[in-house]
Amino acid sequence: MPSGIFNSTYYGKDYRAGAALLRARRPYLVKNAVTGVGLCIFTIGVYAYTLRAVGQEDFSDVQVPDAPAAAPQNSKQ
Repeated sequence: MPSGIFNSTYYGKDYRAGAALLRARRPYLVKNAVTGVGLCIFTIGVYAYTLRAVGQEDFSDVQVPDAPAAAPQNSKQ
């Protein structure tokens, strides 16, 4: 008895989607496409906002010391 994908009525022997699978997916095609485009736009928007927000930082509030602090010298005599 064959097992696997060949028992499915949704796929043919050539592993292509059959008519039943295409009919079953048809009501969700537009909804899934709109959701995918929405997720892509949201992701690109967050990425662009993040790069813009980080790019505006000038670090003017960070104090940079003039010279490194001298290490204390221990003299043992």
